[in-house]
Amino acid sequence: MEPAATSNLLTQMRRGALPYCVLSLLEKGELYGVEIVRRLAEADGMVTSQGTIYPLLSRLRRQGLVETQWQESASGPPRRYYTLTPDGQQALATFTAEWTRFREGVEQFITKEAGAS
Repeated sequence: MEPAATSNLLTQMRRGALPYCVLSLLEKGELYGVEIVRRLAEADGMVTSQGTIYPLLSRLRRQGLVETQWQESASGPPRRYYTLTPDGQQALATFTAEWTRFREGVEQFITKEAGAS
């Protein structure tokens, strides 16, 4: 596969999973945007930017999956902290179940194909 095609494939996979990665991070506790970007960057293949995360967080808020609260910061301006709503918890649980089923289905084909070679 050409490098451009590989990059596009990773971008498409990331785009579909990224909202749920964010919801999963928030399941563990409230975070502000820069913290979310930093934690995502720690995972191989999930490198992203503030320019990607803030529109995503706004969309998740409009969908009622996260809520926000401004808090004062000792090291600068107030920060907007994001927390998971009950609807966000349900969306994450649904995704997790479907992701597991989907991943197992894909791995079944990949494993069979790799063994057939």
